Amino acid sequence: MIKHFILSFFIFFSSFIFPAGKGLTDRAVTLSRVIRVSVLLVLVLFLVSLISMLVGPSHIGTASLLKVFFPGLFGGEIVIPDMEKTILFSIRLPRIIFAGLVGAALAAAGVVFQGLLRNPLADPYILGISGGSAVGAIIAIITGVSALPFGTPGLSFLGALLTIILVYGIARTNRELQSNTLLLAGVIVNAFFSAVIMFLVSVSSNTNLHSIMFWLMGDLSLVVGDDIPVIASFMMVGFAVIYVYARHLNLIVTGEETAMQLGVDVEKTKKVLFLVASLVTAAAVSVSGIIGFVGLIIPHIMRMLLGSDHRMLLPASLLFGASFLVVADTVARTIMAPAELPVGVITALCGAPYFIYLLRRRGV
Repeated sequence: MIKHFILSFFIFFSSFIFPAGKGLTDRAVTLSRVIRVSVLLVLVLFLVSLISMLVGPSHIGTASLLKVFFPGLFGGEIVIPDMEKTILFSIRLPRIIFAGLVGAALAAAGVVFQGLLRNPLADPYILGISGGSAVGAIIAIITGVSALPFGTPGLSFLGALLTIILVYGIARTNRELQSNTLLLAGVIVNAFFSAVIMFLVSVSSNTNLHSIMFWLMGDLSLVVGDDIPVIASFMMVGFAVIYVYARHLNLIVTGEETAMQLGVDVEKTKKVLFLVASLVTAAAVSVSGIIGFVGLIIPHIMRMLLGSDHRMLLPASLLFGASFLVVADTVARTIMAPAELPVGVITALCGAPYFIYLLRRRGV
């Protein structure tokens, strides 16, 4: 019954957004189409989140969830056990919101980096942000700063921020931000931080290794309510700035000379987008650990379905990235229940084969 309902749901809304006889990628991007696609993806995210709230080692009845979100369906006094309330609102719901925010941030940043570098195989971690963030987090764990409020996220964000400044300084030549130099600088800085990470892991005590490894593979199990407003504020402000430059990014993808001829301040656009997307990534990585491949595969999937216009691609990738990471985290915390896997393991299992597929498709 549920499968038929979900199938009917997608058929209905797909026919609503993509009328018969129209291709997915060859239609003009209009405000109404962006809104329709966004509405569909918001509904997908809502449906995925509801399912995720029901799934876990502790069984939560569907009736309890329906009483929470649709109290009008039930007459009389609505009674939900305290234990179920705690599981739903203190454990699962914050984690779902957190996973959605991190997935949205990584996917949106991936769109920007692929556009700026004009490289469809780029993702937020290729510029070394993950390496710097990891070094900061590991230092926090080893020194005991992680026990302080915002200890690990704070040092992790500081490490990512220093990485952004370092990569930007290397890539900026003659007051211009060179895309190829930016890519090479990121790769070199990432390699350096990888060596630093190996050194820190080798000298750390056995009691810290578990926390370090979970952080390096991406871990959402330690989410607290205070982290959600931080990442949400970074994401909302960052996405608003990025979306303002969506048209400019479309022109830069076609060629920087063409963009300049059409009146785009290419250097300013590249600097703003690089810094904003890097800060959004840093905020997400600092509280979630290193979660790979989200910024790589989500923009590709949305680009194949909806085309490469960033006015459509950015909101679609943001919303679908949120849904993807909610699903991945749900699998990570339930596939070996009561034990949990780092969510980065699930995204890597999904992303690595897709990355190989892209390499084969491009003939690399």
